[in-house]
Amino acid sequence: MDKPVAAAVRPPLVTVKGVEQIYRKGSGGELQVLQDVNLSLKENEIVALLGRSGCGKSTLLRIIAGLMPPTGGTVAIGGGSAGGTAGQVALVFQTFALFPWLTVLENVEIGLEAQGIAPELRHKRALAAIDLIGLDGYESAYPKELSGGMRQRVGLARALVVHPRVLLMDEPFSALDVLTAETLRTDLLDLWSEGRMPISSILMVTHNIEEAVLMCDRILVFSSNPGRIVAELSVDLPRPRNRVDAKFRQLVDDIYARMTERPAGKPVREGLFPGTGTAIVLPRVSPNVLSGLMEAVAADPHNGRADLPALAAGLQMEIDDLFPVADMLYFLRFAEVAEGDIRLMDEGKRFVLAGVDERKGLFAQHLLTYVPLAAHIKRVLDERTSHRALASRFRDELEDHMSEQDAEQTLRAIISFARYGEAFAYDESSDMLSLENPA
Repeated sequence: MDKPVAAAVRPPLVTVKGVEQIYRKGSGGELQVLQDVNLSLKENEIVALLGRSGCGKSTLLRIIAGLMPPTGGTVAIGGGSAGGTAGQVALVFQTFALFPWLTVLENVEIGLEAQGIAPELRHKRALAAIDLIGLDGYESAYPKELSGGMRQRVGLARALVVHPRVLLMDEPFSALDVLTAETLRTDLLDLWSEGRMPISSILMVTHNIEEAVLMCDRILVFSSNPGRIVAELSVDLPRPRNRVDAKFRQLVDDIYARMTERPAGKPVREGLFPGTGTAIVLPRVSPNVLSGLMEAVAADPHNGRADLPALAAGLQMEIDDLFPVADMLYFLRFAEVAEGDIRLMDEGKRFVLAGVDERKGLFAQHLLTYVPLAAHIKRVLDERTSHRALASRFRDELEDHMSEQDAEQTLRAIISFARYGEAFAYDESSDMLSLENPA
């Protein structure tokens, strides 16, 4: 009877209170990545941080791992601080992060060597970890000899071998092909269910909604700009979980609906995307992909309105692929996205039925009407006698409001859209925007 009582009063393994992360920009401005994040991780649970790319999930994971300090707030690991995480947490990266000049065994041993573990003991523990994750026989192989799935297994073994209380996983399956990722998820869940992993809990970052429902006991949904937790959902489904089970599908639908909710009190207004100006960060989405998604929504069986989970499954797209396309269609006023559905607006239906030239004209019209940055560039080019301007001028303007990387991404997106719609042209060699090509 003593053990359950002791477990009931144990503090959370991880406690995050009021965490903020703000980056200072070269222009003197600030970029807030995380805002007032609060969460806890208890023993014997798998929790997902779910959200779109750029919402700060990975930043939060690195703060919890003690790899970077937060701008504000606190993180406690097992009653201590994030700065004292040695032996408490281990992190599995998205991109394997193996040392190519070391064998599998040496890669797994390296964390133990850093802890000063005696050679004989670390050799024994490393072999046990390699056997646990199913790579027995590959101890002397180098990373270049292994497939992506095998390399990620080495990364997992390297994390487990130090016997952490908390395993942190940063999109551990996103760099793998679909079948390899599914196999590794299944093996990891089997080890967890059998109690064979030397850890107490798992906190994982993902942008894959089905993956979160498949693996986790709780899901924390993040919003973007800045990143903050907007919903917490419990997954009360027995393991192993069935993707086609009605309750599984309903939970996936509910999460899609939450992640496509628009802020209350900000209705769409004609002629203006709500709450935006020239400084909105745009995704790099090909106009051909935008066209393709509209055609998919217009076709059978959707006929102009599609359930996003069903659409994603049919097109084999994850949310980091699908949501930016859907958002851009909403931005351009070709489609509405709400409550987990995407519906073509009248102009979106007109686009699908149009020929090539009419599509280009319609796209340019919407680009210049609903995307303030595109309209701003076009206005500058119209007003100049030469009808030319350096792209760096607009890049610098964007960097006053966003990171250098986001500014470049946004400007490249505008250039791609403008070229497709023949709204204005761009010359890469001179970094010059102009009205030379458009008719």
